[in-house]
This record gives sequence, structure tokens and C-alpha cells, in this order.
Amino acid sequence: MNNTFTTENRKLEHIKICIKENVQFSKSAGFEDVEFVHCALPEVNLDDISLDVSVFGKQLKAPIIIAAMTGGTRKGGEINRFLAVLAEEYGLGIGVGSQRVAIENKRLRETFSVVRKVAPTTLKIANIGAPQLVEGYTIKELDEIVSMIEADALAVHLNPLQEAIQPEGDTNFQGVLKKLKEAAESLEVPIIAKETGCGIAREEAVLLEEAGVKAIDVGGAGGTSWSAVEYFRRKEDALGKTFWDWGIPTVASTIEVATFTSLDVIATGGVRSGVHVAKAIALGARATGIAYPFLKYAYKEKYVEARRLIHRLLRELRVTMFLTGSRSLNDLKKTRIIVTGKTAEWLNLRGINLSVFARGKRPKNQNRKL
Repeated sequence: MNNTFTTENRKLEHIKICIKENVQFSKSAGFEDVEFVHCALPEVNLDDISLDVSVFGKQLKAPIIIAAMTGGTRKGGEINRFLAVLAEEYGLGIGVGSQRVAIENKRLRETFSVVRKVAPTTLKIANIGAPQLVEGYTIKELDEIVSMIEADALAVHLNPLQEAIQPEGDTNFQGVLKKLKEAAESLEVPIIAKETGCGIAREEAVLLEEAGVKAIDVGGAGGTSWSAVEYFRRKEDALGKTFWDWGIPTVASTIEVATFTSLDVIATGGVRSGVHVAKAIALGARATGIAYPFLKYAYKEKYVEARRLIHRLLRELRVTMFLTGSRSLNDLKKTRIIVTGKTAEWLNLRGINLSVFARGKRPKNQNRKL
């Protein structure tokens, strides 16, 4: 069977499973372990609060990126168009799914390039898998991927768990760091290292920074489990069920990466409210990524419901900032935060002093301007 045809079918299968089955993590992303210290005297006019943030030179109206989901199928193209309309309308960022299939089959490029056409001014993030770098993708292919959507950055996704479980998986990750370094030195746009649901720890984050990536999308545990998705593709193989909840929760990963690197951090994985967005920013992220809540509406082209979701997220974020006395996202990074529960246990064992958060301070690298 043609490999491109197989990839195309697999992408459509992934979408349908995410819509029809419960493929969310059983364990939490950790946001319930984070509490803001309420400010009874905010000294802020709610109407004057700014949600603006600059990401890779693009000014966004809120620190939200519609995270990478799909492409490479007719339905994937329709979903990308839907999401691009929203991103352009509200000044949000947008990422696309892996573009490998469009390199293998040029007729599928339109399912990605539609984002360029519909969202010409906002932040756009291209996407390719780390194994493709090892398999021989050169700067030529990476340039094609970037130009396909006129991207402002390229996400190289790290998904070793999914590849290990997937029957068609590419499991050769040997040499990824070297290839990332070569790409970072040659590519004209910045590279984002992006996990897809298992999080990134401080040790790997430091290695990625040394390799020259400019940002890390932690893609933490707590949202959609791709191990669960693969389980529903082949229920006779219990491996997907075994590793359903594998990974570093989003909050813990965000704090680890923001504390031990100077990279921009995108917090993706289980972000479900504007309060979650505020917590992620306060903990060190520059922006957040949200996928599944948008996919539900994109699949059936429910624009009214999707716009309501965005309005809710923005209102919740703005009110949270008001209640912490934050006029801007930079102010939000100086708020008093209490981290407790399993997240605190994890981070204390990982050597991070959480008491500084409670005093409105941050571990070393978290005070950079937005």
C-alpha cells in the first residue's frame, strides 16, 4: 500500500477517534494545585487590562495559540480553514499538524496552505516530526514546510511514546539533537521543540536550548493522550492502555522548563479555561496552546460555539488578571502564587524552591519581559 495513503488514512482516523472516544488523560495537568493569592485592592481598571503579547515578532491579542491538530486529508483541510478563520479574527496564533504527508504528496499541500490564505497576518507555526530529521529531511524540505504556510516558526514535534505504540511508528530518535542543531543554524525561522502530551523535563530542556531551539512547547500530560488514541486504533494491543497516563503534567513541565532555561515556553496540555491560561503565564509561559476544545467545534464547523469559547477564555483571563492586580501579562508574572499538592511534591523533589512564588518572586529565568 502507498505510504502516503496510509499516512493520510491514519490522520483521518486520529481525528475521528479524538471526536468519538474519550481520549483524555485520567490524571490532571496540575492546574488545580496552583492558586493565586487574591488581591482585594487591585488598583486596576478592568477595562484597561491588556492581554497583548509578542511571540516570534508577531503581536497577538491574547497569549493563546490554537495548537497543532491536523492536515493532510480533506477533512483536515476543512478543520485548518475553520481554525485559521478564528485565529485571524481574534489575533491568536495557530499551528498545523505534521506536514510530512504534504512533502510526500504535493496534492495534499492545500490542506495546510489554506492557513496561509485565511490567516495572512497572525502567528503561524509549521510542523514536522523529529524522526523525519533523522531520516534525512534537509533544509530544502524544512524550507518547503515553512513556506507552505508562510510560517513564523517551525515546530519539531517529539512524540517517542506515540511512535513506540503506533504500528507504523518511526522509532529512530538517535541523532535528533544533532539534526536540530543543524536546522537551527540554517533555517531562517526559529525552531520550537514540541512534545505531544508527555511533557519535557528540565534536563532535556537544557539540551534543546544548547541545540539552538528558541522555544519549547511542553505539550504536557493532562489533555489528550495520544497513547489512548492509538489504543482505540488497535484495542487488541493493550500497550496504548498501559501508557495512557504516561508523562509529566503540564504545570510541572512548564515550571521546570521556565526555571532552567531562558527559552520562550508554550504551555500546552489540558488548558481548558482562561484561569488555566493565567496560571500558565504566571508560572513562566509566554503563551498557551489549546487544541481539543477547538477541535470539537471545528469538526462540525460550529463557528458560534467556537467564538463563545474564545470569548469565555478571554473574559476568564481578564478577570483573573483583575483579581491579581495585573494590568499586563508582565504584571501577571509577578503575582503571588501558591503551589501545593502533587505538583509541589514533584517540583520539590526536582529541586525547585516553590516558596519564592508565594512572595511574588520567581526562580531564576522567569522574569523576562513579554
